[in-house]
Amino acid sequence: MARKTKVIAIANQKGGVGKTTTVVNLASALSARHRAVLVVDLDPQAHATLGLGLEKQPGISLYPVLLGEKPIEDVIQPTKWTNLNVIPSEVDLAGAELEFGIREDRLEMIRNALAPVKSSGAFDYIILDCPPSLGIVMTSSLVASDGVLIPIQAEFLAMDGLALITGSIERIRASVNPSLELNGIIFTMVNSQTRLTQDVIAEVRAHFGDKVYESTIPRNVRVSEAPSMGVPVVFLDPRSRGAEAYKAFAWEFMAKNPTRFDAAEGGE
Repeated sequence: MARKTKVIAIANQKGGVGKTTTVVNLASALSARHRAVLVVDLDPQAHATLGLGLEKQPGISLYPVLLGEKPIEDVIQPTKWTNLNVIPSEVDLAGAELEFGIREDRLEMIRNALAPVKSSGAFDYIILDCPPSLGIVMTSSLVASDGVLIPIQAEFLAMDGLALITGSIERIRASVNPSLELNGIIFTMVNSQTRLTQDVIAEVRAHFGDKVYESTIPRNVRVSEAPSMGVPVVFLDPRSRGAEAYKAFAWEFMAKNPTRFDAAEGGE
């Protein structure tokens, strides 16, 4: 069965929008649908690493790969769940902005590091959890990616945040990565009862059209609790509203981003 690996950066320069929660639960829901997924945690806080049940370990991250000290296969870690692997983050990544800023290949360094894994076809999706600031690591992540998924909250300043990140995508497309696309926008922590929420969602849909995913992720206590247990909510409480929303989103994401080319795949 042919497979084309897609690299998707999940990014927003604004923090607190459910970025890492979306990384963890989208990846988990995809793995439950028999897709092989590699999460690359590029945020020094390592919340995706912890949310997938792993601990931070010195030397187990993309950092030594970027330094040329380890091959990438040495830092890929399995999780407790089939089809779901992660390259953890560690504190040393916090210094990457300064350390790698003078490198001539700084924009291509993450793309070059991921190249052996992408070309191997071992994974359907490589999902990058970007740090919440447009520095060297996020920029290099976007250069490495086929598409950018933007999680946002339905709040008054949502359009301002979208303008920043979409502007960054346009600049990178124009200068370094012409194939980079806006994969889509996913609304998180949605309270559908408020008029403001409905108005913001309508405004973003009017501006971005079918780039906005139909699925939305509601505010849900189980989604908030899951990270402290190191278990994605789609596995912790599969019938919770949050888990059901992420599973629906994963189906929609797979339909927009097919990686399988076997006619026998059908609806799988």
